Amino acid sequence: MMLPIEQFALKGAVQSCERYGNGHINETYLVTCPSARYILQKINTNVFKKPDELMQNIESVLRHLRSRVDDPRGCMTLVPTRDGASWYQDESGAYRCYDFVEGSICLDRAESEADFAESGAGFGAFQRMLADFPAHTLHETIPHFHDTPDRYRIFKEAVAADALGRAREVQREIDFALAHEKDAAALMEAGLPLRVTHNDTKLNNVLLDAQTRKALCVIDLDTVMPGFAANDFGDSIRFGASTAAEDETDLSKVTMSLDLYAAFARAFLGACSLTQPEIELLPMGAKLMTLECGVRFLTDYLQGDTYFRVHRPGHNLDRTRTQFKLVADMEAKWAEMARITKNGGK
Repeated sequence: MMLPIEQFALKGAVQSCERYGNGHINETYLVTCPSARYILQKINTNVFKKPDELMQNIESVLRHLRSRVDDPRGCMTLVPTRDGASWYQDESGAYRCYDFVEGSICLDRAESEADFAESGAGFGAFQRMLADFPAHTLHETIPHFHDTPDRYRIFKEAVAADALGRAREVQREIDFALAHEKDAAALMEAGLPLRVTHNDTKLNNVLLDAQTRKALCVIDLDTVMPGFAANDFGDSIRFGASTAAEDETDLSKVTMSLDLYAAFARAFLGACSLTQPEIELLPMGAKLMTLECGVRFLTDYLQGDTYFRVHRPGHNLDRTRTQFKLVADMEAKWAEMARITKNGGK
């Protein structure tokens, strides 16, 4: 496939263009020119069906962030097309280009508690800098993305249909999910302020300075939408404070580390300013994002593993069980989570 690199206003001739990173949604390439490097991405329009609205979100959020950072590496920089547009589309797909953030590193797993805390500082700063951005003006790039009641609706339809006859073997997991449905609307019904949320707050979506290992900027803004700060906080905890991999089969290894929870909460809350109701509901954000993810894995298992990529039989079921084990562990540690959050992570 020929990539439309020449459509973007790059500095000099292209010396190389190679696949880059391990993202599962978009195709990402590292483009090298004599005096600069770039990230070229082909947007997955099967997932993001309205790339024009997605790019409007990204343009407006980056413009706002740029006005608030001192370090040029403090937010991503879009490279315009030769016609001055922020993205390019032809019969082969939709494309965008960013300046490569030099002197940065991206970690898939935290190598220390400090690394995880820095991701908290990065996402907290993201919240702070966008606190006065009109969140309601953003498009929903994936409708109902963190609408947990809607995820439950789809789940119950999958249970009722039982397309592959798998429901009988996972009755315990189905019962666990249904017993927790009462929590599904806890954030949506709390009257929380609508904020700009990232909605994919994994460690590898914060670039760290390669020398200082301090947070530089938040990347992968495709799912930036209106939402609740507790969702972003919660998804980070779900992924980063777990003591085991997302698909660990030995559930005795799966717990939520209170030390990692406290480190992230301290950095996140230290970098942004939330209302007291928002702070009090951060533990619920962690629990709800973990529960929602487990329900989605279980739904996919019941439907025949059609959404999440699987690498072995029962892979989605393994993922379901780790998420539900994390939920149960959070419930066992609920009082301590609430105390830590109330005290700013201390």
